[in-house]
Amino acid sequence: MKSKIDIGIDEKHREEIARGLSHFLADTYTLYLKTHNYHWNVTGPMFQTLHIMFEGQYGELAIAVDDIAERIRALGVKAPATYGEFLKLSSIKENTGDISATQMIADLVHGHEAVVKTARGIFGMVTEGHDEPTADLLIQRLRVHEKTAWMLRSMLE
Repeated sequence: MKSKIDIGIDEKHREEIARGLSHFLADTYTLYLKTHNYHWNVTGPMFQTLHIMFEGQYGELAIAVDDIAERIRALGVKAPATYGEFLKLSSIKENTGDISATQMIADLVHGHEAVVKTARGIFGMVTEGHDEPTADLLIQRLRVHEKTAWMLRSMLE
């Protein structure tokens, strides 16, 4: 038996917000996989620094993925959870070739910026739906992604 959700956000807004969060989740998960891949496969003179940095970043992203998926569930919608679903929903494309450490850094900058744009794209519906918990989640994530993009970008100068 499915119980009615009565949290002060009507069903239309809950579903719309959850759809936006599903794209946000897909971008975040894709960025997590990409960062984990780079952690495993980075080489070169900056290996130790980048290996450790990427590990910290993918660890933080793993926690974020869980937070985002749980927010979708709290809104009463099933969270996407397969590679196929993420591939369809994500604005971040996979990188399947061998790339240099510098290219990895640049690619992660673009990935973090893409996540930021996705978050900003759903903020209007979150505000309209008076969904403060989702707004709080998005604000926290925006801070992390913007700071990480800045730090990565600084390594390219």
